[in-house]
Amino acid sequence: MRGSIIRRGSTYSVVLDLGRGPDGRRMRKWHSGFKTKKEAERAQVELLARLDQGAYVEPTKLTVAAFLRDHWLPGLRTQVRPGTWAEHHSKVEVHLAPAIGGMLLQRLAPGHLNAVYAGLLERGLSARTVLHVHATIRRALADATRWGMVPRNVALLASPPRPDRPDLQVWTAADLRSFLAHVEGERLYALWLLAASTGMRRGELLGVQWPDVDLGRARVAVRRSLVTVGHQVVVSEPKTAKGRRSVALDPATVAALKAWRKRQTAERLAWGPAWIDSGLVFTREVTRAFTRHVLAAGVPIIRLHDLRHTHATLALAAGVHPKVVQERLGHANIAITLDTYSHAVPALEEQAARTVAALVFGR
Repeated sequence: MRGSIIRRGSTYSVVLDLGRGPDGRRMRKWHSGFKTKKEAERAQVELLARLDQGAYVEPTKLTVAAFLRDHWLPGLRTQVRPGTWAEHHSKVEVHLAPAIGGMLLQRLAPGHLNAVYAGLLERGLSARTVLHVHATIRRALADATRWGMVPRNVALLASPPRPDRPDLQVWTAADLRSFLAHVEGERLYALWLLAASTGMRRGELLGVQWPDVDLGRARVAVRRSLVTVGHQVVVSEPKTAKGRRSVALDPATVAALKAWRKRQTAERLAWGPAWIDSGLVFTREVTRAFTRHVLAAGVPIIRLHDLRHTHATLALAAGVHPKVVQERLGHANIAITLDTYSHAVPALEEQAARTVAALVFGR
């Protein structure tokens, strides 16, 4: 018999016999704290099964908070972008550690996580935010499983909320035309036009340097992104391998960038020694400026990031192949593009029906 159940006070313990060690002494591992004998018996069956499968994990007193703070987050810092690490760190400190940090890591169960999710929803957090909390603990426990610290990832058995996909806020072609007409001649006109005509992310726009811009070939290379981590702006790699890309520019955007380069050169000469050469194409705060111009133009209120959604929606509605849109946006795969902009796909289907009909019937 490799396992036995022993009562100690008001609780029960499962004692596993792991054979003899190098010194010839018997090795025993205690799994304590079971409130009833039946609970201990169920645990005994599961522990012996794991032992047979080579998936047994020795018991430790490591808490969830200690694992996340001392083991997982330090290791994660070298694997992900600074902004991504900051998001996971925030989820740990604000939501996970206060709720389940004091629990033993190996005692964490799906029900505990479900209770965390329910509590966050009751506090008014959105289902999407709670799902992000779930993503953090799921990734952390996947690493704990891989490192042999827990026998399984209990987050995979939990039931996080399923958020509804929000409707994207996008402009029509007429809205975009009105906005661009309003800001034409404004200092950052080239930035607004570049955002609208390429669908680049805000951080990607702000990370562009002049060597990345080939006005002769009408292309801009996306090589980096500026993101805010805490209260500091840091340079980050693109979100995915597909994020590092070369995007074609239209003649109007090329002309606007040429005009902006001349203006920036004049500003550099005017500032003289006081000019700080960052090498960046755009160096001023843009979010507040964009909101101010949107309000003044009288068009529907959207975020700067929604120019990216507007570009993709208009491109798909105009019949641009989704693969081309995916490449321009830097999505990791075409499924993300089609899923995000499914509202624009019916236009492609209608166009396909007309094209096939014309081929068959000659009209």
